[in-house]
Amino acid sequence: MKKSKQFWSYIAVAIIVYVVVQVLIMNGMMNQFYSNTLIFIAINIILAVSLHLVIGITGQFSIGHAGFLAIGAYVSAIITMKLDLPFILAILVGGLVAALAGLIVGIPSLRLKGDYLAIATLGFAEIIRIVFLNIDYVGGAAGMQVSHLTTWTYSFVCLLITVIVIVNFTNSRHGIAAISVRENEIAADAMGINTTYYKVAAFAIGSFFAGVAGALFSHNFYIIQPGQFGFLKSFDILIFVVLGGLGSLSGAILSAILLTVVSTYLQGYPETRMIIYSLVLILVMLYRPKGLMGTMEITDYFKLWRTPKGGGQHGK
Repeated sequence: MKKSKQFWSYIAVAIIVYVVVQVLIMNGMMNQFYSNTLIFIAINIILAVSLHLVIGITGQFSIGHAGFLAIGAYVSAIITMKLDLPFILAILVGGLVAALAGLIVGIPSLRLKGDYLAIATLGFAEIIRIVFLNIDYVGGAAGMQVSHLTTWTYSFVCLLITVIVIVNFTNSRHGIAAISVRENEIAADAMGINTTYYKVAAFAIGSFFAGVAGALFSHNFYIIQPGQFGFLKSFDILIFVVLGGLGSLSGAILSAILLTVVSTYLQGYPETRMIIYSLVLILVMLYRPKGLMGTMEITDYFKLWRTPKGGGQHGK
């Protein structure tokens, strides 16, 4: 009952935030630059949260997330631009095709671990990029023109659904099983947990939402090119998760917001942008090596603040 009350409280806060921003946009009080920044933040949060499920929850070191982003971007663009179908359908199909690709890649490659899995996923992302680079139907190296269909409403709804699904999966018995795989795969296997099933399931779910982010990404710009989905994009997404703290959903969200804002405001300084961006990362990792949130969530801090001084489990 208490958890249900908390859940609906968070939903109410999220809806209030959405309504406030929507009113500001409709009344012209928020210009296109700020609304685009909010959309870009929402897309990056979806990417960070989807990779958090793979790395932070199941402990699978994947650095090929840009491949699923590319699949979602191109598939959704084909549906809207070539087949002239609705954008909502394009988002859904982009996510499903990315999830299917996640299954195809995940089943054989998740037998690998650590660095070997990272190399395999990076190779997959490069294969996807090269494939799109050599298909004339989607423009090849020149790229594909895409109509601007992504709005604050689309990006917010997709973000909300992504966070709800990942949080519910993490708190379910399936999520606990996935966390046990992260902590000690051999022990989890010995306890009868189907470790391969949970690793593949988490990989497919993460891929689905990366595909959704890809659909929003492609329709937020007027052109998509294979070069936008290279290994640097995969590392950008990985940095969101590592900087936020491995295993912390709110940490991944906070770091996605922070780095998107820093990157956006440094666009006016192209010569020094990457230097300042890298310095921010180095300073944070030097003084906060476990990430901004470590393994804690924002709600854990609320519980600590409510604990009476000298009492409760933390005061012992």
